[in-house]
Amino acid sequence: MSDDINTTPGVPPVEPARHDVPPIKWEREVLEKLVFATIKEQRANRRWSIFYKVVLLVLVFFAIASYFDVNLFGGEGEVGRHTALIEIEGNIEAEGSGAASVVIPALNKAFSDSGSVAVVLHINSPGGSPVQAGMIVDEIRRLRQGYPDKPLYVVVDEICASGGYYIAAAADRIYVNKASIVGSIGVLMDGFGFTGTMEKLGVERRLLTAGANKGFLDPFSPQSDKQRQHAQEMLNEIHQQFIEVVRTGRGKRLHETPETFSGSFWTGAKAIDMGLADGLGSVDSVARDIVKAEDIIDYTQHEGLPERVLKKFGAAVGSGAMKAAVQVGVPAFK
Repeated sequence: MSDDINTTPGVPPVEPARHDVPPIKWEREVLEKLVFATIKEQRANRRWSIFYKVVLLVLVFFAIASYFDVNLFGGEGEVGRHTALIEIEGNIEAEGSGAASVVIPALNKAFSDSGSVAVVLHINSPGGSPVQAGMIVDEIRRLRQGYPDKPLYVVVDEICASGGYYIAAAADRIYVNKASIVGSIGVLMDGFGFTGTMEKLGVERRLLTAGANKGFLDPFSPQSDKQRQHAQEMLNEIHQQFIEVVRTGRGKRLHETPETFSGSFWTGAKAIDMGLADGLGSVDSVARDIVKAEDIIDYTQHEGLPERVLKKFGAAVGSGAMKAAVQVGVPAFK
């Protein structure tokens, strides 16, 4: 009996396994296709990975350049003869385009550029912080003394009221649209009082202070006549500062009446009659007809990529809430 073949009676013989039989052709083709597909996919993934890394590096580069205000294209950043433009949009406050920390660097760049013939402040603002407006006005006065041959003009589209006009009054001339809103030369401090509501609800306010007037802005505590008088005196003082800025800036052009500093506001056409503005005009018309330099270069300090990305992901939510809380009871040009 052979050792390799089963010869059991009634059972068909079994051939021994053969190890030298080549694989079937279609199996080999399938394996080859799978291998090639895997290699192709790996190459594609590698190419996309390189692409994404390059894009990320470019974004990081521009973000850093934007953050540090780097001139990416060489030169001194100066161009030919032109009109320098700076935008002030929205509230005059510590954050935004109306912040002194944003406007002042733009003013310095615009005035120091040898190619700028004049500087145009394009203001659309209902007002805001007396401190921010005052800092901008102080810098405007300093720059006008340092560059006496470079005029500063203000152009108003929709509104230039309160703190916005505080800044505008420091300019050489103010140009408006006939339907613009101009004026509101006044100061306010607003808030709420809930003492009556708390009494009806049976709620007791327990406030401990060191200093008799420390809690006089607390909306849940009654306000005494002395505290109210103190707040009014402070508002009157800031209002007088506002009035002096307008009188100094407008000079003999101002046709002062009892209504001028009442906090009221008027159309652009009426503001011209009152001496609060000098004429009708837009940014383009002022650059073309007044400055005689139609090329306009924007010097506004816009937000860089890091700030935009952070705000997109909600990083500004906390700071916004804090800002809203701090501004309660603060004097404002509005």
